[in-house]
Amino acid sequence: MQDPLADDREGAATSRADGPGHAQPPRASGDPDDRQALLESAVRAAGLGTFRWDLRSGALEWDDALLDAFGYDASTFGGTIDAFSARLHAEDVAPVLRALDEAIATCGLYEAEFRVLRPDGTRRWLTARGRALPGPRGAAVEVVGVATDTTALRAGEERVHRVLEDMTVGYYWLDPQWRFGYVNAEAERILGSPRERLLGGVVWELFPAAVGTRFEDSYRAVAATGEPAVFDAYYPAPLDGWYEVRAVAERGGVAVYFTDVTERRRALDAAQQARERSELLAAVATELVEILDPVRALEAVLPHLVPAVADFAIASLLDEGHGGWQSRLRDVAALHADPWLQPVLDRYRAVRVAALTRTSLVAQVVAGGTHALRTGLPGPGDLVQDGPAHELLTRLGPEALVVMPLRGRGHTRGLLTLGRTAGRGEFTDLDLTALREVMAQIGLALDNAHLHAARRDLAEELQRSLLTELPEPDHLHLAARYVPAVAATQIGGDWYDAFLVRDGSTCLVIGDVTGHDLRAAVSMAQLRNVLRGGAHAVVQPPAQILSSLDWAIQDLAVGAISTGILAKVEQPADLAARGLRLLRWSNAGHLPPLLLHPDGHAELLTRPADLLLGLRAHTERHDHTVVLPPGSTVLLYTDGLVERRGERLGAGLERLRTAAERLADVPLEELCDRLIAELASGSEDDVALLAVRAHPEDAPRPAEAGPARLPEDLRADAEADPGVEPRADGAPRTEAGGSR
Repeated sequence: MQDPLADDREGAATSRADGPGHAQPPRASGDPDDRQALLESAVRAAGLGTFRWDLRSGALEWDDALLDAFGYDASTFGGTIDAFSARLHAEDVAPVLRALDEAIATCGLYEAEFRVLRPDGTRRWLTARGRALPGPRGAAVEVVGVATDTTALRAGEERVHRVLEDMTVGYYWLDPQWRFGYVNAEAERILGSPRERLLGGVVWELFPAAVGTRFEDSYRAVAATGEPAVFDAYYPAPLDGWYEVRAVAERGGVAVYFTDVTERRRALDAAQQARERSELLAAVATELVEILDPVRALEAVLPHLVPAVADFAIASLLDEGHGGWQSRLRDVAALHADPWLQPVLDRYRAVRVAALTRTSLVAQVVAGGTHALRTGLPGPGDLVQDGPAHELLTRLGPEALVVMPLRGRGHTRGLLTLGRTAGRGEFTDLDLTALREVMAQIGLALDNAHLHAARRDLAEELQRSLLTELPEPDHLHLAARYVPAVAATQIGGDWYDAFLVRDGSTCLVIGDVTGHDLRAAVSMAQLRNVLRGGAHAVVQPPAQILSSLDWAIQDLAVGAISTGILAKVEQPADLAARGLRLLRWSNAGHLPPLLLHPDGHAELLTRPADLLLGLRAHTERHDHTVVLPPGSTVLLYTDGLVERRGERLGAGLERLRTAAERLADVPLEELCDRLIAELASGSEDDVALLAVRAHPEDAPRPAEAGPARLPEDLRADAEADPGVEPRADGAPRTEAGGSR
């Protein structure tokens, strides 16, 4: 049969032979030859090759594109079906010829995909599509069609296949009927099934536990909307794992990329539990850091354990002593997660200790020092004796109980009983590990509270023992106050002193040793004794006495650094004649004295201060003076009276000044009490206050100033020292005319 395209190919070849320089003018669009040329151009552009097989003559005709695909040219191509079969891959010959036979037998469609082995050793993939055409009698007389070179496409698919197979991510594709159409090797491994079992199977039938879960909801949403879905989900046994899934629409179905993240989830869960445990420990530590009262500490801790760890808890203290454990045990706090059951728990706490049996969890812990655990509802006599206590315990309904000791430095300071009701589950090993850490922290805090209380009592006793009785100089009224800090953790080095000196003057001392511990209190005691002895033995101005104290601190290795003021109330002859006194003082980095004038005006004696005591052996120090008329009051104080956290010191000093002015008319003892009540309430530091009020000497000594007391040692000193002459009233007088 004559090829209907032969003339067109010949014309096209002629046109190509003419070359670009001999292009022919375009033909009219209606010209059949023109349409044929356009068709051939389109075929070549699309990479198509055409074929025609005349079944009557056996002649096989190929165009140039198809000849090139098979590695033939016009001289080597035999033009028979054998030439076609000769270049086919051996595995493809039978299926291709079978497809041709079926098309010829039915005058139907011919489709085939096959590999071509070219003489140069290269391989091409071709897809052929054609039809067997019938003759006048209805039998097929020829097969015509086109073939497409799909080598590049096949190479891409093979690359995709290799990528999918080499991926460390599981991949499968579900067709529109939810059947597995592809499964890669990683998916086989993760799912624990070979692809032969999966391919063609419906996902909901092979994995029924996915029905109604995040898996099904997400896959169906992707198929319906085309929007990708990313999620984590758990699939139960037999897989028993967590999976990170990304599902996307692909080729009319759903492609799923997934990884097994079970270990990661377990690690995250463990990290979360560790974080929660750390947060619990931090919360407990924060709660306990400022609380040194054991009962308050346990009350503060319970809300961190209920309901986070248990449904209810009872905290107990075990007092020291030689009696039996039951006589020393006290249930001091209890908390229930259910407010309706809190009254029941409170009543149970009130009667529990007396009803505990010898085999109870509490008895086991007290005897053994480790935790005791029980699951199941307790029966009568198991934990507590039958009676009201057991009835209340039954109402609480504990399905799991654990008693943990609160131990610190070898001592069991208390117990914590934790209960869980039905549905909460037992205490796991992780729970017990966390609880042991928390209990150790609480036990150590209770032990610290016990030790600190003992040290605090010792320090306060030491401090108060050093605050000696005030002297009662002639017509001078002295008053003092000492208030420990509100914060139980603070042990201050605040101190004051007042004593008479051989020269007839009255020494006033106020100071604050750096530090807030027992060592500060001991250093304060050493410093006070050295200063008292030196000031009494050496009749010198305050600045010289403090300079000598600097040397003594270094030479005697006192090891203290302190602020302080040493002041003397003197009465030189010229002032004594006018009924006046002189305040002479030296300031070693301390707060300024406050002078309350007779008219009620308060003045802060802000003179330049020198270095703190003990900073260096030789310090040049200076004296300051101010005249004290009768009715004047001088206040020396420590920073606990005026300093407040977050506030400027100037504000506290002004608060003291205005308060003193407002109270100027009250007696000295009342003045001290009211200043302490108004200014020292809630102070975070110790407070020491020393006040002296000068009364007129031409009037009887006020009763509140106390009787005149003239120690025999001072009289003896006055008699032995020719420089000290007794006054008419019997008080010794210095060469300068001072009196005490």
